[in-house]
Amino acid sequence: MTTSRPNVVVIMADDLGYSDLGCYGGEIRTPHLDRLAAGGVRLTRFHSSPRCSPSRASLLTGLHPHQTGIGILTNDDRPRGYPGTLNDRCVTMAEILRQAGYATCLAGKWHLTNDVHKPNDAWPTRRGFDRFFGTLTGCGSFYQPGTLMRGEENAEPEALDPDFFYTDAISTEAASFVREHRATQPDQPFFLYVAYTAPHWPLHAPADDVRRYDGVYDAGWDVVRERRLERIGELGLMDRDVLARAGARDPEVPPWGEVDATAWQVRRMQVYAAQVSRMDAGIGQVVAALRETGYLDDTLLIFLSDNGASAEELPKGDPERFRQRTDILRHYTRDGRPVRIGNDPSVMPGPEDTYASYGRGWANVSNTPFRLYKEWTHEGGIAAPFIVWWPGGELAGGRAGADGGRLVDTPYQLVDVLPTVLEAVGVDYPDAYPGRNLLPLEGHSMLAELRGSRAGRATPLFWEHIGNAAIQRGQWKLVRQHRRPWELYDIETDPGESRDLAAEHPSVVAELAAEWERWADRVGVIPFEETVAFYRERGLTALDAAG
Repeated sequence: MTTSRPNVVVIMADDLGYSDLGCYGGEIRTPHLDRLAAGGVRLTRFHSSPRCSPSRASLLTGLHPHQTGIGILTNDDRPRGYPGTLNDRCVTMAEILRQAGYATCLAGKWHLTNDVHKPNDAWPTRRGFDRFFGTLTGCGSFYQPGTLMRGEENAEPEALDPDFFYTDAISTEAASFVREHRATQPDQPFFLYVAYTAPHWPLHAPADDVRRYDGVYDAGWDVVRERRLERIGELGLMDRDVLARAGARDPEVPPWGEVDATAWQVRRMQVYAAQVSRMDAGIGQVVAALRETGYLDDTLLIFLSDNGASAEELPKGDPERFRQRTDILRHYTRDGRPVRIGNDPSVMPGPEDTYASYGRGWANVSNTPFRLYKEWTHEGGIAAPFIVWWPGGELAGGRAGADGGRLVDTPYQLVDVLPTVLEAVGVDYPDAYPGRNLLPLEGHSMLAELRGSRAGRATPLFWEHIGNAAIQRGQWKLVRQHRRPWELYDIETDPGESRDLAAEHPSVVAELAAEWERWADRVGVIPFEETVAFYRERGLTALDAAG
């Protein structure tokens, strides 16, 4: 079965680290994604934004997140901050493709509106999606998620089914859409956006899935990280000499031999791994549906993560304020047991009555070989796996991978995804859209390079999030943490950002810093200190301002 234009499936994981997948060096069992990688193209130096909402906004619009109204998360910080909701200066991939005759469906997380209770112009149903099943908030229980919707109707009663598990529900919805589309509109192309919340906290996974990782992490995070470094080299994702210079264990993470409650620490990573494997199995269901319906060969499928792994500990921020949240927390299980909220070594995570995260030590493993985490613009916060699979798309770019497939080493980022999709399907970015004053695309199509050209990306890459900032141009990456000086790295030979060269190349620092400032002014970056001041005037903290 073929359509006049290729179908498009975009699958996004949530807080997945660069090296978690098997095809990126991890020990987590991801056979379905590994097969897609072996038959397609992997980008070795792709970058998301440092956080979920900004990344999703950028992915769907081809703009930098600040231009879309979502510079931090979805808090409405007007009049002095970002509105935290998609504005009228952008148009989504779904809106463009629907206008071109595509059927559109979102299964999973949205997290692009500042009002999750009343339908508004930033809900997925008002931003191009004919069909929507998923959540409007950023995270929550996998057993009973909040803000679960079908279209614009509350679907939370569906989660009362004892067998409900959100990752499975997303996969089932996506596969059902493909099959139902084949039965009713077989010749119409479709765009399917599958946005998992896995493996974002809380650590929730069925017990059988967790048991499959018994013994895998008993040696601890130091050993697992070293094994990943070795495997990344074996796969050819990075040069072995470069990997040998990768940064050591995060200095804030203790050596495994000094860790207390090791059984609990091991269990945290087991559950995390089980979450990833459950997602991979669901992706296998979607691919099976494409195969059964005859759509497989002419479907452009993209898989990526929204940011690097998360080092967040729970409860996050002020413990009492966190526990009072009702948007992302369930205080009781479906059968009435109290939910034990937070990272407590006496509570083994995984079941419905727990609500925990896996912490900095394991996040450091997930982000191997990079430094720092989600929220930062160092590589650990923005480096992401990126797989492109399109059997009928003549994807033959890059170099050969050791396990099959192709590897493209050119740096790209999220603003490049929409231009790539539009070129692949033969649809132009609109000059105008009803009721919108559209900004032009910021990114560049990757399609020529995916097909064999070595043109690369001529313009710099830029990031900013809660005062953390970066620019990458050629071999140089200039990066800083909020309220700290700029650091400079030769990112081609030092992707682990272990040797700061700022003092040796002050002219490069000055030039790149000035270029970053011009970009920040142009795209509407609001200095984080202004947002912090606004929050403090209301008796809140910088942590509150950061979301």
